[in-house]
Amino acid sequence: MMRLVRIRLPLLALMSLALIVLPSVAAAQRGLPYRRVCEPSPGAGRAFCLALFRSDLPRITTVSPGFLPPGYGPAEIRDAYRLPTAGFGRTVAIVVAFDDPSAEQDLAVYRNQYGLPPCTTANGCFRKIDQNGGTRYPPSDAGWAGEASLDMDAVSAACPYCRILLVEANDNFFSNLFAAEDQAVAQGARFVSNSWGANEFSGEELFDRRLAAHSGVAFTFASGDQGYGHQLYPAASPYVTAVGGTSLVRASNPRGWVEGAWSGAGSGCSPYAPKPSFQHDLSCPRRTAADVSADADPMTGLAVYDSFEFSGWRVFGGTSASAPLLAAMYALAGVPGTADQPSSFPYARPWAFNDIVTGANGSCGGSYLCTAVVGYDGPTGIGTPNGVAGLTNGSVAASR
Repeated sequence: MMRLVRIRLPLLALMSLALIVLPSVAAAQRGLPYRRVCEPSPGAGRAFCLALFRSDLPRITTVSPGFLPPGYGPAEIRDAYRLPTAGFGRTVAIVVAFDDPSAEQDLAVYRNQYGLPPCTTANGCFRKIDQNGGTRYPPSDAGWAGEASLDMDAVSAACPYCRILLVEANDNFFSNLFAAEDQAVAQGARFVSNSWGANEFSGEELFDRRLAAHSGVAFTFASGDQGYGHQLYPAASPYVTAVGGTSLVRASNPRGWVEGAWSGAGSGCSPYAPKPSFQHDLSCPRRTAADVSADADPMTGLAVYDSFEFSGWRVFGGTSASAPLLAAMYALAGVPGTADQPSSFPYARPWAFNDIVTGANGSCGGSYLCTAVVGYDGPTGIGTPNGVAGLTNGSVAASR
């Protein structure tokens, strides 16, 4: 088993280099070996989770101490994005639907495997609550539990010293998911990760009022995994950070890594949401997604442990991975001011990001809406964090 674990990463890197050079949405959706964990069409008024997992890799039940499971872990993520040792005492909330009954146990396995400090209910690092702030948890759902495992492990990888608050909505109706958002903020979280959404719809601005009421809170939402032209809400809201995706591969350059736009990353021009004052791209009169990005390609995905749905280690990706990574990076950067709109921070400091200039996520005549270009583009936004200076209002700086 251990020999199998050790040969997977080179193969993964080779396949991903091909993706960066020749991206293809059709290939991303039909030809590559990954699958969703949630039903993509849950019905009107409902959201679906966006996690993807590698279906070509065998499930690994246990990994011996001193060996690493397939997929990127904390060392790779922290090195690729030059992340500081910070975040002590800051809480990253993760909002999901339904209950993950093994959340705390699975988180413990992940953190122990990588030598991260324990994050438990007993030491005050981990909490799980329902959308009303109590412990009357909703029914469990295997797909959403897999999403929760990905989100918790991604936050742990980027910010090992952050606290984690898992808020479970009663179901995947927008009304209950937004009640969970409100509860996360009521519990004191200033960083809230969300890896769910649905196709944009008329009337979505009614939910925007809930988000607008929480100034000074960094909400990250996954931009989606179906490429250009598939705008999702709430990622399209002008009050959140829409997180796109890249393919991340080791390289023999000064950074040690190379990134290209992931061919599945969601991007587009919203038909409903107004353009925020900090966005100035010219080909979209309304809100453009995404704002920023991080590794999301399942072929260069994250190692995740989940015992409820998968009974072991899997490699996960999708913008479900990049959204919690960015939420944790916001926490590393510092606490926003109470009147701040954190989604505007990257636009004020583009120099603090890796500008992604290769790859595409669809066909748009070569425009920036679906093609990675110098400066802002739809699939990757401003780019990927190079440290965390671009995720602050300028008054707080975290050093490496």
